[in-house]
Amino acid sequence: MRLRLGVLAQRREEARDDDFIGVQNYERVVHGPDGEVRVDGELNGMGTVIAPGSLAGAVRYAHEVSGVPVLVTEHGIQTPDDDQRAAFVPAAVRELALAVDAGTPVLGYCHWTLLDNFEWIFGYGAQLGLCEVDRRTFERRPKPSAKVYADVVRAHRG
Repeated sequence: MRLRLGVLAQRREEARDDDFIGVQNYERVVHGPDGEVRVDGELNGMGTVIAPGSLAGAVRYAHEVSGVPVLVTEHGIQTPDDDQRAAFVPAAVRELALAVDAGTPVLGYCHWTLLDNFEWIFGYGAQLGLCEVDRRTFERRPKPSAKVYADVVRAHRG
């Protein structure tokens, strides 16, 4: 809560004069009076509970604090289990669409990322991409979640 009331609130307050505020979201972390609270549920590759609704919550909060439209600049899930990704992305976008329907202005959504890439914290071990990359040949192969994401995009064209 201190982080939300301190640094994050200050940054979002500063966004009030901007055209939009960018939101990056990968996970939901719950905090209580004594710090982080562990919640039960299926875990992603970062060890946090998979919570598709966290994106909509972050977007609503960013807009409420800043008063400007939101652009989702990064959103995804780090997991070696592509079935988790294939379930997570449409569920998160459904929740985001409900927030938009309720009045939260969202300019767009950018999934992170097309390719499994180098992540500063996890190196090449993190798997966030819709396509896997053979590090020896650099061949790129779409994962099943790539088709799921394409279907989500088609369904939400404006």
